[in-house]
Amino acid sequence: MWYYTSPQIVFGEEALDELDELAGERALVVTDRTLVELGLVDQVTRHLRRAGIDTRIFDAVEPDPSLETVMVGKLEALAYQPDWIIGLGGGSPMDAAKAIWVLYELPDMQPAEINPIVRLELRRKARLVTVPTTSGTGSEVTWAIVLTDTAAQRKLGLGNRANTADIAIVDPALTVQMPPQLTADTGLDALTHAVEGYTCTWHTDMTDGHCLRAVQLILQYLPRAFADGQDLAAREKMHNAATLAGLGFGNAMASLAHAAGHSLGAAFHIPHGRAVGLLLPYTIEFAAAEAPERYADLARLVGSAVDDPRDAGRRLAAHIRGLCARLDEPTALRDLGIAEATFEASLERLAENTFNDTSILTAARPPSYAEVLDLFRHAYNGREIEF
Repeated sequence: MWYYTSPQIVFGEEALDELDELAGERALVVTDRTLVELGLVDQVTRHLRRAGIDTRIFDAVEPDPSLETVMVGKLEALAYQPDWIIGLGGGSPMDAAKAIWVLYELPDMQPAEINPIVRLELRRKARLVTVPTTSGTGSEVTWAIVLTDTAAQRKLGLGNRANTADIAIVDPALTVQMPPQLTADTGLDALTHAVEGYTCTWHTDMTDGHCLRAVQLILQYLPRAFADGQDLAAREKMHNAATLAGLGFGNAMASLAHAAGHSLGAAFHIPHGRAVGLLLPYTIEFAAAEAPERYADLARLVGSAVDDPRDAGRRLAAHIRGLCARLDEPTALRDLGIAEATFEASLERLAENTFNDTSILTAARPPSYAEVLDLFRHAYNGREIEF
């Protein structure tokens, strides 16, 4: 038995107008200070005023939000008593909004206790709207919550189906201010979601179509959005692709690139999309060596004829590395400015945290501890995986 979970999705031009139709008294907008400065928070609050809803802004969310930040947000919510929580931003504000919502509804719960097994009785106080301003995480439609334990220097994969948003508003106009680097980073995150959602061991008929279409759209439109941020057609297709990828992997699972990417990002403060995008070709080569069939599907999708499925991983990985080069993205860890001695000193912790990440559970080829060490070393030096 499988489950498929999704919010109501409002997408396309002027989708933000949906906020005019909300019924309620108070909304807590969870976001970051950059979006306040860019004026995107003002756009949201104007719509909420039209709906007759008072607003309060919680803009303390940092990249890779910490357990401490969501506890502060919980206190803000308890003091304000909103009936709507609005998660506005990239994955960090939306994940923080999900966690703050759960803790507001269930104030005796600790953030690390939010998991798929417990029964969460939500929507007694408030409901959740997610509004992405980047085209990458898919967090607007997933129930995943990624928070950072700063003391342990590791990311925690949390979440419960009950904390899926009620409404996801996918308006491409909110993405036009993204700079090229952020466009590339978040686009590679979406691509990794789509590839891993299609190839992980928990893929289903309900998720395959989302993932395949997302891969097609990203490969076609990400270079355009990167080259010209005002290309509204490319922005819209990328925004839709990120949401499709979110529906795909959110109802299947991520996989080894995310397990290793979470570990890498927490250790060296690398943006999430850049970390998983860099590692994706290496994990493809590794997994396809023993489970090539689904990678052959994707290789054909990108235009690489595959007579022997064993070539699929190499061809697909090469195509993605070529895309990274077009996007000025690094393809080896050493290109990130990480000194080799620092990398080697961190290697054991990188491997341990990779094994502790839930995304490793659905790897098409489960790695051994030694293989994870070797994978990171190959990624550091930019060497193709041949084991």
